[in-house]
Amino acid sequence: MAVVRKGYFVGLCLSAALAGCGQEKPVAPELPRVYVQAVQTLDFAPPVSLTGDIQARVQTQLSFRVSGKIIKRMVDVGARVTARQVLAQLDPKDLQTNVDSAKAAVFAEQARVTQTQAAFVRQQTLLPKGYTSQSEYDTAQAALRSSQSALAAANAQLANAREQLSYTDLVADAPGIITARQAEVGQVVQATVPIFSLARDGERDAVFNVYESLFVEPPTAQQVPVSLVEDPRIKTVGKVREVTPAVSAQSGTLQVKVALDGLPPGMNLGSVVSGMLTGQAKPSVELPWSALTKDGSDPAVWLVDAQNKVNLKKVTVSRYLTGKVVISDGLHSGENVVVAGGQLLHPDMHVDIATQDSKGAAQ
Repeated sequence: MAVVRKGYFVGLCLSAALAGCGQEKPVAPELPRVYVQAVQTLDFAPPVSLTGDIQARVQTQLSFRVSGKIIKRMVDVGARVTARQVLAQLDPKDLQTNVDSAKAAVFAEQARVTQTQAAFVRQQTLLPKGYTSQSEYDTAQAALRSSQSALAAANAQLANAREQLSYTDLVADAPGIITARQAEVGQVVQATVPIFSLARDGERDAVFNVYESLFVEPPTAQQVPVSLVEDPRIKTVGKVREVTPAVSAQSGTLQVKVALDGLPPGMNLGSVVSGMLTGQAKPSVELPWSALTKDGSDPAVWLVDAQNKVNLKKVTVSRYLTGKVVISDGLHSGENVVVAGGQLLHPDMHVDIATQDSKGAAQ
């Protein structure tokens, strides 16, 4: 009997336990915890770092004005020259021959003028006495005028020949520095073919080659800091003076020239420099990289509404920076963006918003 009562008591206990378990409420699913950031629209001006070199404001290609063979070169690349300094010479033999020929033509015309002038004087003396006719007088006068005109033409040809001879000397038209040489002694060159490149003394520019995508907005009158690459402590400032209107076919870049206020000691012609241009400020939103996701193939972020539900919102990214992205369109001030914990989210999902203390620790 004791055994039966004991078994009956154990059965009652098990039944009561099972009945109690059936009355427990189901455990609610745990919501994903996310961190959010309130959207704040700020004016963002993207800086563009450039590398270029110092160039002369005025650069001249020097060439001979006549063709010939180079027999002498007096300067080399890097040489400082003065105005009217002779830089190279052509063989003058052929042009000297032209000068000698022009001189002979002048002497011949001078003799002819002397002869026709004497004939005209005789006709001028005989005509009043009736010893010659008016037609002979007119003929003598015409011959004199013709010879005088021929003499003037011969003198002009002589002057031109002498000028051509002077062009065998290539001279600098202004003081400056020779930056390039395109011909050597013994080379036969044609007129107008560049022989030297001259960087004239005077104002200097910092010249940069910039990809078109980095220079969409037109330049402003902002001050552009320019510093020496090998020693950033050597620096100056300038303003954008010129932007080429066409993209280079070889490099795909635009050339930007920054007029410098002056060159400090150590920053010379040809020095490699760096500059910083700041684009036009636009209203933008800065978010950490972790906030960015995709909606199909478009960039997007997760927005949290007042009911703590999340949904995707497509955005436009204007700039990718170190550790953050700049959103130019798609967000408005006051919206809450998920910046951490968004890997397993789906639309209309409820989330648990975590907060951070002043030290960044989760609570």
